Amino acid sequence: MSIMKTNTKILLLAHDTLQYKLGEFIFQHEATLRRFQLITPKIKQQFLQVIEKLPFSHLQWEELDLDPDLLETEILNQNIAGVVFLIDSAKFQEQEPKINSFLRVCGLNNIPLATNLATAELLIQHLAIPTAHLIFNPVSGQGDAQQELQVIKQLLKPHFQLDVHFTTPEIDAAQLTTQTLETDPDLIIASGGDGTVSAVANQLINRDMPLGIIPRGTANAFSVALGIPTNIRGACDNIIAGITRCVDAARCNGLPMILLTGIGFEAATVEKADRDAKNQWGVLAYLMAGWQQLDEQEPFEAKLEIEGIIQKFQAAAITIANAAPPTSVLAQGGGKVIVDDGLLDITIGVAGSETTKLEALGAIANLFGSALLKTTSDRKEIVHLRAKRVKVTTQPLQKVVIDGEIIEPTSVEIECLPKSLKVFAPLTNS
Repeated sequence: MSIMKTNTKILLLAHDTLQYKLGEFIFQHEATLRRFQLITPKIKQQFLQVIEKLPFSHLQWEELDLDPDLLETEILNQNIAGVVFLIDSAKFQEQEPKINSFLRVCGLNNIPLATNLATAELLIQHLAIPTAHLIFNPVSGQGDAQQELQVIKQLLKPHFQLDVHFTTPEIDAAQLTTQTLETDPDLIIASGGDGTVSAVANQLINRDMPLGIIPRGTANAFSVALGIPTNIRGACDNIIAGITRCVDAARCNGLPMILLTGIGFEAATVEKADRDAKNQWGVLAYLMAGWQQLDEQEPFEAKLEIEGIIQKFQAAAITIANAAPPTSVLAQGGGKVIVDDGLLDITIGVAGSETTKLEALGAIANLFGSALLKTTSDRKEIVHLRAKRVKVTTQPLQKVVIDGEIIEPTSVEIECLPKSLKVFAPLTNS
């Protein structure tokens, strides 16, 4: 399946006496019109001579017989964004049946139609509205997805030409984003949980394409980390405001990463907090899974290589974060994960074979306090490092989670990609 590029053609027509006016109109609005494929009737030599005198560039032309049936086919295929037909009133009388049929097709199908330069200017203002593609996960969160979508449409449609694409079991957010990028949109909006946001964002790394986020998940960690409102109205207002910032992303074993990679305890906790648990308990599912994992987590040997220097630890948890909110407590060894400093935050939960659940809970509580106070943890069980690159090898191999997705137990190599992702977000989130 591929996403059809909807409403991408503009039909441009004029009677002979107004063809030069049409050419001037095209020239004046080339910046907007170059986003569309321009359709003309089988071009007369006279019109070709007119447009050749004007310095057009990057305009795509297609010829089409001026036939109402062909036009209606284009409309039904959702290809027509608007029609400019500059009509000479004297000519109108001569060709009334044909023109009336043409105008009727536009009227019946609710296609914007301009018949003089004044209405053509209004049409071009409408076409200049940015095109936004919404990648919408209907199974995210615990709310009414249809109702939430209606609110999103109501808030965004006055400001964007909005196309909505739904994730399905067969087509995920990453595939939809890749297909959507082929249509050259002005922006892409992800609406769902962290998994959906991460999948969309990962396709936009190192692209000059802004990402809008409307969080509807359980934790919404990336939104919280960037200070993006976690309610629908606030998130939509944030996108409408149009303020963007460039934040870091990363790659873990070649896979894109915008949040964090967890090794050991965190990976096992995420695995336990499955979709059914999150649907039933919401964010409490993670706390319940973590409490259970405290009894089961075994210490492991970890070797970290940073800039050629190797350090070894006996650990229970290692978290390498690109972005993380205070609630991602296992990432808070430094007190705050800075999203645009070009560095990864590495927090290691050091553990001995005799570490008790009470001691582990004390360390976690200390990390939470560090996040609230934005200070580095002072617990001996917590080691915090910052680096642009890190390689982690464990013995035995541990479960690994990357942005909420569990991968096979393996060693990991992670590299920060400084300011490689453009996001609609407040300029500060302190």
